[in-house]
Amino acid sequence: MKGVLFLCVANSARSQMAQGIARRILPAEVKVWSAGSKPTSVRPEAIAALMEVGIDISHHHAKSVADIPATEVDTVITLCGEEECPLFFGNATRLHWGLPDPAAVNGSNEERLNAFRAVRDELENRIRTLIPEPAASGALS
Repeated sequence: MKGVLFLCVANSARSQMAQGIARRILPAEVKVWSAGSKPTSVRPEAIAALMEVGIDISHHHAKSVADIPATEVDTVITLCGEEECPLFFGNATRLHWGLPDPAAVNGSNEERLNAFRAVRDELENRIRTLIPEPAASGALS
């Protein structure tokens, strides 16, 4: 894997968190992007959930899939759950990790943040499967 792209619709939560986690745990030579088909803005809950484990994505901004250098991407991971995933037309291996959108959760601030934490933890587990076993040890938190 040389370049991985995490895709969802708004590029505001799941894909942004995946990008932050992947940059932390994948080998440094792997380029990592996130994008969406209808980018909005990064959710404050996504920033908070990653800050809890020492990853700062407060400088991230939502991007369109059209802004990603397709020739540098060899792996695309779509993260859409219940919504329709964006398409990527580049030549790449495709994986689908259907995760629920934590931004769709209603409830108290704590309930919403817990939804982001759950997706964060699941993303970490799945991203670790992309790297060789010896390098995959040691959790974020």
